[in-house]
This record gives sequence, structure tokens and C-alpha cells, in this order.
Amino acid sequence: MARYLALRVLQAVWVLWAAFTISFVVLYLLPADPISIAADGAGAGTPVDEAAIAELQARYGLDRPLWEQYWTALGHAVRGDLGHSIGTGQPVTSAIADALPATLGLAGLALLFATVGGVALAFAATYTRRPWLRTVLNALPSLGVSVPTFWTGLLLLQLFSFQWRLAPAFGGHGFAGTVLPALTLALPIGAVIAQVLAAGLESTWRQPFVDVALAKGGSRWWVQRKHVLRPASVPTFTIAGVLIGNMLAGSVVVETVFARQGVGRLTQTAVLAQDIPVVQGIVLLTSAVFVTVNLAVDLIYPLLDPRIAARARRAVAPEKTDDKVGGTAEGVAIRG
Repeated sequence: MARYLALRVLQAVWVLWAAFTISFVVLYLLPADPISIAADGAGAGTPVDEAAIAELQARYGLDRPLWEQYWTALGHAVRGDLGHSIGTGQPVTSAIADALPATLGLAGLALLFATVGGVALAFAATYTRRPWLRTVLNALPSLGVSVPTFWTGLLLLQLFSFQWRLAPAFGGHGFAGTVLPALTLALPIGAVIAQVLAAGLESTWRQPFVDVALAKGGSRWWVQRKHVLRPASVPTFTIAGVLIGNMLAGSVVVETVFARQGVGRLTQTAVLAQDIPVVQGIVLLTSAVFVTVNLAVDLIYPLLDPRIAARARRAVAPEKTDDKVGGTAEGVAIRG
């Protein structure tokens, strides 16, 4: 286990380095100048003093060779210093820390809605014995994935905010101000959960151990909860990293539609302004969340499906058996 964890930590470090390097190269290959964009804060396109531009470039180290900028930024990032925003001058860590709580609250509520809705839909689709109902329920996840997130947000705004006035339209706080953005963000994620979990449940229902559980007198509902759900949920946990990535990407659209402050809005503003330190800080945050979630999922696998641990033991067992047999007379005879 220690060797496995050490290997995964090294892989996580490699992923973070690759994310930092790729984002650095891509941002510096863009044709626009972030200093000029920051200097022309009003966006009027008025000429800016060249001396002021040169002073700002020297302040942020953008006048040095690209390789020197990269090693300087990488060294500071390793020490936890992500630099300062070119647009506002605020430390990147402070800017992300200020925006993170709102996004965490939105993502947590959206994940709750997506998990409850997706699991309930997958259970209903595989539990029912009516073919027409199963067909309808299995078609709903594809519809949820295909609907654009911004369209869902605008529809919810029109119904619940403007027409029925049940929730604030823009910039709301608390549960009332978060429920509509959370539902908007949860719809495509819950659809993916339902789609993958339903496929896993249907596949697991065809396994021999399910027939044994039914033959022992277990009800269909009890067998699905106690014997089918755990191994069937392994594929769903496998895509947990992808779901987290989709949630972070969807937060950009959702926070823009509902005029909420968070990491999504911060990402949008930083990308438009080519604020390189802020974008790199958000990329590193997203990568860290991704590798952490995937590591946690790998550790949860054996708890969900004991067959995974059993396969790992069988992979090591032949060597141990060979060693034990080799020390006996029977082992010598077999080897001879």
C-alpha cells in the first residue's frame, strides 16, 4: 500500500507539472498582450504610454526570456506563491480563496442533487419490469446530457424567478439563491450518473451471484440494494474525476448566467484578460482536485467490489505458492 501511494503521489506531481507547463505555454502563445489589456482597463482601445507598459512588464517579469519566466514561475509555484494578478494586483491565492467558498457551496449542492436524482433514476429504470417505462426512463439521461447548460439556466430563471417569483434571479445568497444554479449544474452531471449507473446495474443483474441471492429467497428490491448496487457503482466512481471536471467547467456558465461570484466567474474574467497568473492558479487548483478525487476513488474500489482485491491477491499468489512449493521435496520433483 505504501508503494502504491508513493506511486500515485508521483503521478499527481507529474499531472500538476504538466498542467502548469501546458497552461503556461498556451497562454504565452496567445497573440494579445496581457499588460496592454490590463492598462486599458476601460476597454476603450485608447493608446497607452509605452513607458508605463515597459514598467508593468518589468514589474511582472514579462520582459525576460520565456524560459526564465517559466522557471521563475515554476519555482514560486512549488513554494506556494502563485504570483499576483496582472489586472488587479491581488495575490492569486487570495483571489482564489475569496472566490472558492461560493463555488464550493454551489458544487456541493449540485453534487447532492445530481447524486440523488441520478441514483433514483437508475434504480427506477432497472427495477421496473414494464418495458415501456424502462425505455422512457433510460432515455431521460441522454436528454439531460444533450440539453445546453445555459438554456436550462435561462428556463429555470424564467419559470421560478420571473414568472413564479420563488427564487432570486441574480446574485442570490443562501439556499434560496443557490438552488436554481445548483439544479442547472446538476442536470448534466446527474444524467451521466444515471446513464453509467443504470448500465452497471443491468450488467450486474446478469451475474450468477444475483441468481443465487434470488434463489435464497431475497426480494428483488433487497437484492438490488444489498448485492447489486455496490459492484454496479464501480464504473460510476471511475468517472468521478470527469464529473468533477464537468462541474468546474459548468460553473463558468452557471455563475455567468446567474451573475454569481465564484471560481467560474474568476476564470472567465482571467481568460478574457489573459491574466496568466490567475489562470495558472485555477488550472493548478483544478488539477489538484482531479488527482485527489481519482486517488480517493482508487482507494475506495476494493470496498465497493471485493472481487477487485481478490484479483490483486490472485496476481501475487502464484509467486508465493511457487516459493512455498520450491522448498519441499514435492517442489523439487515438480521443478525437476
